[in-house]
Amino acid sequence: MMLMCPSDFDIHLFHEGQSFESYRFLGAHVQEQNGVLGTNFCVWAPHARQVNVVGNFNKWNGQEHQMKKLNEEGIWSLFIPTVTEGEIYKYEIHTSTGQKLLKSDPYAFHSEVRPHTASIVYDLSGFEWSDQKWQRRRKLREVYDRPLAIYEVHLGSWKIKEDGELYSYIELAEMLIPYVIEHGFTHIELLPIIEHPYDRSWGYQGTGYYSATSRFGSPKDFMAFINACHEENIGVIIDWVPGHFCKDAHGLYMFDGLPTYEYTNEKDRENYIWGTANFDLGKTEVQSFLVSNALFWMDYFHIDGFRVDAVANMLYWPNSNELVENPYAVSFIKKLNEAVFANDPNILMIAEDSTDWPMVTSPTSSGGLGFNYKWNMGWMNDILSYMEASPENRNELHHKVTFSFLYAFSENFILPFSHDEVVHGKKSLLNKMPGDYWQKFAQLRLLYAYMFTHPGKKLLFMGGEFGQYDEWKDLAQLDWILEDYEMHNKMRSYFKHLLSNYNKQKSLFEVDHSFEGFEWIDADNRDQSIFSFIRKGQKENEMLVVVCNFKPIVYYDYKIGVPIDTEYVEIVNSDAEEFGGSNQLNKKNLKAIEGEFHGRPYHLSMTIPPYGAVILRAVKKRGENKNGKKTMRSNVTSRG
Repeated sequence: MMLMCPSDFDIHLFHEGQSFESYRFLGAHVQEQNGVLGTNFCVWAPHARQVNVVGNFNKWNGQEHQMKKLNEEGIWSLFIPTVTEGEIYKYEIHTSTGQKLLKSDPYAFHSEVRPHTASIVYDLSGFEWSDQKWQRRRKLREVYDRPLAIYEVHLGSWKIKEDGELYSYIELAEMLIPYVIEHGFTHIELLPIIEHPYDRSWGYQGTGYYSATSRFGSPKDFMAFINACHEENIGVIIDWVPGHFCKDAHGLYMFDGLPTYEYTNEKDRENYIWGTANFDLGKTEVQSFLVSNALFWMDYFHIDGFRVDAVANMLYWPNSNELVENPYAVSFIKKLNEAVFANDPNILMIAEDSTDWPMVTSPTSSGGLGFNYKWNMGWMNDILSYMEASPENRNELHHKVTFSFLYAFSENFILPFSHDEVVHGKKSLLNKMPGDYWQKFAQLRLLYAYMFTHPGKKLLFMGGEFGQYDEWKDLAQLDWILEDYEMHNKMRSYFKHLLSNYNKQKSLFEVDHSFEGFEWIDADNRDQSIFSFIRKGQKENEMLVVVCNFKPIVYYDYKIGVPIDTEYVEIVNSDAEEFGGSNQLNKKNLKAIEGEFHGRPYHLSMTIPPYGAVILRAVKKRGENKNGKKTMRSNVTSRG
């Protein structure tokens, strides 16, 4: 047996919390030593008395392959000749109290299919990427002024084979990518794909942070999935969980018999709500482990972004009766984002944060946390509580719609209708809507129109695009049988029409993160529950007028104030018959009428459909305001 050591500098950086590519020497690496092919094993186990490598190659007898301790901080290493790709292995850890633990490799690149838990020696090199065009294009353009429409997917339940078996990464690429393209999404977001023992954790309680789950195939199969997405101009975001991990015996928990990856203090360590353990984000080796993990997915898998789970659970100490800031987490998050953006300035770092922590999406140099996007959980909760209310009571909840605009531009927001809103008894989006069958569909179409015209990027969980009626069933596939039903097909057609317009109309995405891209027309029509506003692009001649009616009443000759004298064409009407509506349309172009209304020099007289949304586009590039000045902007703004 020959020893292949990491360099002293590698080890120094790891212990300092500055090793952002620690996966290059920790874990199992197939390599040649003195002309002999084998695998070098390297693991951090600071409290262990002895660490051995065990597997089929030594009949799980650890005495045959004892690792050498390289330093007092607990780096252990061993090169084993003839052990190569495909061998299964674990670490046999002898604790300070005399226990013998069998642990999977924290840095394993591949794992056995559950319920088996061994790590697998795997060579990640050699995959032939063909996404160079995608990579070049992504480096040349920022996402802030571009459309971003994310399709959130749980691979284990999007579609399942008739015999109950899961589709592979390769098979999913053949089905999912054309579906995403057909509907007009720009990105796929995958619920966590790190290795995890329990299907129903959906990957949020992981054991193998460097191992793409083997449920769907090999790591290179997952590379092929991402490569195929990129070839079709679809970005891939993964849900990523740097806050906590599961406590299964083979995983990270008490890795060498004592707290290693987790906090020592039980109150800080234990996440009682989820039954998990919290990462010790103040420990420098844990920082190296996690920051390296993010760069690993970017490096080997060409991931385009991360939705960072449960940020609030990191920012504040758990198990406390009040919100107490965790300074270790704040420092770690800033370090993480700085390292990621130094590697790729156009990566998506998305915070799932339910708190009002300030400057989440501001650069660390300005005192922010350094993310570039944040889920707008407040908007989501407010609009869903408004939609679930009976229409006769919505006037009392009018503020639920207008309140989001008081903070809409304080961060770079994504508007999420995620898996969390359609599971555990919360009902599907469609079934949240009050009223009869027709009214449910009408209000869901209205909700989607409001979502796609509200400032912020967009995210929708799978099934929402065709109006899944039942809430998400994570052990069964989506209810694809609904494609045989007319209203669900019409909902899908409407969603594609809406998303197509979103991708085309620059006013809906170019100025998402500044008040300059939004202007109320009327935010105060509480009695009729009608909201009207303007969305603006970067150029003066890019402007849309949006009217949303949240009551089941049709209005004719309804007046809307507009800033310019031109014609307006209806590009979206959620009440169109082809989408399942009652066909209360504005079939002809609407000509601006001189006469002040809503504080503007001109107005339109239009039809407002029941439970309907109308999007109008100004058809002339320039017009004249009341003073004869050619402009597309108004100085009058009504705030809700």
